[in-house]
Amino acid sequence: MQNLVTDLLVTLAFGVVGVVLMGVGYGLVDLATPGKLHELIWAERNRNAALLLTSNLLGVGIIVVAAIVASDNDFTLGLIGAAAYGIVGLVIMAAAFLLLDAVTPGRLGELLVDPEPHPAVWVSAAVHLATGAIIAAAII
Repeated sequence: MQNLVTDLLVTLAFGVVGVVLMGVGYGLVDLATPGKLHELIWAERNRNAALLLTSNLLGVGIIVVAAIVASDNDFTLGLIGAAAYGIVGLVIMAAAFLLLDAVTPGRLGELLVDPEPHPAVWVSAAVHLATGAIIAAAII
């Protein structure tokens, strides 16, 4: 029974770290796009904004999963690693977004919240997912 309680507490701790990191990712995407992200997605049903946010959240999730796997059942190392690698991943995702914005025409944030589907959102989403995968591979 004690193992179950311990495992549940460990799971809760990793879950909290993951949710906090996804919250930070949400905030970064909100900063990168014009307007309020919650209005764009939930009120205006903007698919571009939803795809951009989804790819960011998945990228963060991939990083957290890799940190947990790499922790080799060392709770403290895993928790610190998940938080640290998650922050590094978010910083790199933000830098990749800014780099992509610099080398493409127009303002990427504005294109990504266009009410009409825009191919640029797929490119940006791929960058988020690839960044998450790269960080995860580096962890493992």
